[in-house]
Amino acid sequence: MNTDRMVRMFAGIFVLVSLALGVPESPLFLSKYVLWFTVFVGANLLQSSFTRFCPLEIMLKKAGVREG
Repeated sequence: MNTDRMVRMFAGIFVLVSLALGVPESPLFLSKYVLWFTVFVGANLLQSSFTRFCPLEIMLKKAGVREG
């Protein structure tokens, strides 16, 4: 698996988990403020599409994951 696929996978997991913890109808509800994490992930994906700067991708490269 390469860095591009792993970034997408992590973003998807984080969005789904934060929605599960932030939506009041969810059995895993923690707080509505957890939804701010979803906003952070989305904003980070948006800015990385313009700037090509992604902190997770940098960490994955340092961990030895091949580039995509």
